[in-house]
Amino acid sequence: MARRPLPRILSSGTTSLARGRDLARTAADSATDVLHPLLTIGRGLRVLASTGRRKWSDTPKDKRGPALFLGAACVLVVALVPYGPLCALVTVMAAAAWHGRDRTPVKTGPGEAEAERLGSLYEALVPYFSIAEDPAPLFAHGGAWDKAFGDYAFDDAGRVTRLRIRYPAYFTDGEADARARIEALLHAKSGRGREYLFVWDEEANHLDLSVLAPLPTTIAAQPFVTSPGETVLGFTDAGSVRRTLPVLAGGDEPCDVPPVVWRTGPRSTEPHLLAVGQPGAGTSSLLRSVALQALRHGGDVLVVEGGGSGEYSCLSGRRGVLAVESGPTGALATLEWAAQETERRLIATHRAREAGRPAPDDTRRPLWLLLDRPSVLAHLAAADGRPDPLAQLQVPLRHGRAAHVTVVVAEQFDHLELLHDAVWQHTRARVVLGPASIPQIGEVLGLPPHTTPTGQVPPGRGYARLGAGPVHRLQVPATPDPYDDATHPAHRQAVLDLLPERGPAPGAQAGARDAGRDRVTLAKPLQTQPPAQAQGPAAGTSEIPEVPAEAT
Repeated sequence: MARRPLPRILSSGTTSLARGRDLARTAADSATDVLHPLLTIGRGLRVLASTGRRKWSDTPKDKRGPALFLGAACVLVVALVPYGPLCALVTVMAAAAWHGRDRTPVKTGPGEAEAERLGSLYEALVPYFSIAEDPAPLFAHGGAWDKAFGDYAFDDAGRVTRLRIRYPAYFTDGEADARARIEALLHAKSGRGREYLFVWDEEANHLDLSVLAPLPTTIAAQPFVTSPGETVLGFTDAGSVRRTLPVLAGGDEPCDVPPVVWRTGPRSTEPHLLAVGQPGAGTSSLLRSVALQALRHGGDVLVVEGGGSGEYSCLSGRRGVLAVESGPTGALATLEWAAQETERRLIATHRAREAGRPAPDDTRRPLWLLLDRPSVLAHLAAADGRPDPLAQLQVPLRHGRAAHVTVVVAEQFDHLELLHDAVWQHTRARVVLGPASIPQIGEVLGLPPHTTPTGQVPPGRGYARLGAGPVHRLQVPATPDPYDDATHPAHRQAVLDLLPERGPAPGAQAGARDAGRDRVTLAKPLQTQPPAQAQGPAAGTSEIPEVPAEAT
């Protein structure tokens, strides 16, 4: 196996420079700690010298002679007294250390405005954290907020950025509705326009509130350091996952960020993905990012675009892209072929295992079905009296994991009711992008987020949940349409750099070379035949192969 070259991030000299800067900064901090007494004395001597110079300039000229004579006499007396110079030096050093000390006042409590804000939060929580039967309520009107609040912090504007709330044990913190009321109240009273994280500790009766920093939006599409079968959906908070990836952020600055990695393949527990969002939320960017990563790892890609906006035209004719369809007829034929290809792979794998041979290579090649707004095509097909194209997704969704077939569906909130039950049942990896309410996010992901979503978010910003795991904040890497002049030029160039070369699909080359043997030709339209040796359509066309009866 050929050894892959290291990524440019790891092979460049920027890492050595960064390590050198860290070592220099550490040495400077250590030297500052060791020389801190000398620095303090030097600062005090400077203060004493400036004070003496100021007093000398304030002394009238007729009194400077006697003052100078008195100073010289004092110096002579000190010099003649035993141990006088040593005592004078110790006295001067002590005075310099005293005047050179750090006089920055230590803040021991909140200011007046901050205390008033904490008091208003306390009064607002009284109806929720108190009952009439409590003989010593922790929350009471006119009570002391410092008994219930701790570990607080404020920003420059005086708004709360971190707060720990101690609530009584009889509060029903196990009910989602009760927690949601408290979170909504704290969100409204602490300042809107920010995203808050709420961590409930039911055992200790503590609620930790913290303000989350915005996720980076300057990370564009790039070759991520992942293995085959791993797809980077986006990036999240540092404490949410236990892995980081080296990426290039804005300005080509290398940094390590925590990713949300979706694993596919026969051993995946979440083999298919559903992405939901509002128009302009970034679901198309997510599908383009997934397609580029699949092509980079040697997979075949089929794209079905229901919107008809041409946002995937950059993939047409590229190596590994079997077809890009945007019409009901082509979508139906493509999905029919995908269903029969899934069955063909299952049959070929089963026969190989019965014969004690490994599965054929063409059955292990990943096949990706990317559908953007398929409900539009379903509506058009119903209007023309044609079969629903989404009905053909049942076979790839149910048996795709064993056949190395992955389905990714992107849909808008307004058309979710048009999706089939098979889509909802088998897409266990979910993504919600764009502005959405907590009930909407909970309906798609199965769990409400632990943060308060904001009304205005950048494209590609949302939440992700893989199977039964936790809900993660998500920022999709910027993957715009490279032919859209309204997007960032650097991001468009990054997508163009990742696109494969133009040429026939690998499946088409194999079909033309191995026709009549292991693969079949791709020149005839698909007919309803047993899925013996179906093969993908040629790149940039909607032609579907015929499956001859003698192919088996």
